[in-house]
Amino acid sequence: MSGDRSKIKDLLCNRLTECGWRDEVRLLCRNILVEKNGNNSLSVEQLIAEVTPKARMLVPDAVKKELLMKIRTILAENEGDN
Repeated sequence: MSGDRSKIKDLLCNRLTECGWRDEVRLLCRNILVEKNGNNSLSVEQLIAEVTPKARMLVPDAVKKELLMKIRTILAENEGDN
């Protein structure tokens, strides 16, 4: 199952890079840092907390659907192996 997890993770990383999501999130982080970090008080945890909901909304539906189908396929294959 860990091999499957790695395959899914690799697929997700590839798709997010291909669709430009990673660049969008990087830009979002920069904008937040510029906007809120004038006093250098924004921690990594605060940045993550602010970016995460926005980044999740930016994931294209096609990527979500593809990953869901891949997960279902893997689960069905693993169920058949038992």
